[in-house]
Amino acid sequence: MNYWLVKSEPTVYSWDEFLDDGETVWDGVRNYAARMHLNAMKKGDEVMYYHSREGLEVVGVAKVTKPAYQDPTTDDDRWVAVNLKPSKTLKKPVLLADIKKEKKLANIGLVRIGRLSVMPLTKIEFDTLIKMGS
Repeated sequence: MNYWLVKSEPTVYSWDEFLDDGETVWDGVRNYAARMHLNAMKKGDEVMYYHSREGLEVVGVAKVTKPAYQDPTTDDDRWVAVNLKPSKTLKKPVLLADIKKEKKLANIGLVRIGRLSVMPLTKIEFDTLIKMGS
């Protein structure tokens, strides 16, 4: 199993909207590195959901329900989408400020490559975020 983090602005697609929808197509990604990560996602992989721009916090966990396929928002077959389903709301959001203070998260992509919208996590990073959100 692999671990990931995806980012969405809460004014564009919030965790609460995701919960209401029950599943979503993660599409519209137009960054080459993020595309590489979407292509690497497998069914059952766990995904942290991060609110960017406003909130700046990890708020929940989702699972990949369908691996990479042609992004329906474009005719360009180089771009892909995955399907995600929410699985757990964190008891308390994990703030970016707290992530930056945690030594186990010193190399997390969220801090090193802040603009990337889809990024891998190590199991240690994933487990640390779960613990911080409990």
